[in-house]
Amino acid sequence: HYYKPSNFSKTSDVVYVIPGGGRNGDDYRDSWIEKAEEYNVLVLSPEYNEKNYPEFWNYNLAGMYEDVKINQDRTAIESFRINNNPKEWIFNDFDRIFEEVKGNLDLNTDTYDMFGHSAGGQILHRFAIFNSNNKANRILAANSGWYTTPTDSDEFPYGLKGTIQSSEKIDYSSELIVFLGEKDDANETRGSLRRSPEADKQGLGRLTRGKYFYNSSKEITSQFNKKHNWKLEIIPDVGHDYRKMGQAAADYLYNSEK
Repeated sequence: HYYKPSNFSKTSDVVYVIPGGGRNGDDYRDSWIEKAEEYNVLVLSPEYNEKNYPEFWNYNLAGMYEDVKINQDRTAIESFRINNNPKEWIFNDFDRIFEEVKGNLDLNTDTYDMFGHSAGGQILHRFAIFNSNNKANRILAANSGWYTTPTDSDEFPYGLKGTIQSSEKIDYSSELIVFLGEKDDANETRGSLRRSPEADKQGLGRLTRGKYFYNSSKEITSQFNKKHNWKLEIIPDVGHDYRKMGQAAADYLYNSEK
């Protein structure tokens, strides 16, 4: 799904808007129309439907699980394998789609921005971790339910153990922004929130878990004496609301007076 603003030109910015677990790219696109007009931004909102990308491992985890077996009452995963073939991850779609759009519209820009909410935020922080060689400029991962922390000791998907990535090899100089709603805390009832010992180690609400992820990344970069460019932004008085977070994201990205 896409929206091309009325004053669109070859110099317009491009932003990906990645939906949450509802996979509703059209609604997410629509929620950006007003801001797209205000800032003259081309909106691209890819939709990965349940039929072709079933369950969270093909969406939230971008296809990094394979050969998944579910128990009979579908309450738990019995077994899986980590897919360590980057060519099969959906992360690759973003550059490919952008290049096609750029060519068709003769755009001047060589980069794109990204905003993902909830499950979309999960995709984007993992995108920054596992696919740092990309054309993305600023990556806003908003209100993720839980995180892959950049630790080698925790098993994937809560850490990097078992994957082809390591904490030392991650590009922390990329502009990943952990974008959190102040009221998306343990009291928020909107959206489903994973409960497990591994997830609860990160906190009991999305706000706390986002802070945990960000602080963990800072600690790790200090151990390796690496540049840490990731940021933490907390939006006041907003909970698990993709429309309000999207509006705040547009202002954060494109309002030069802020």
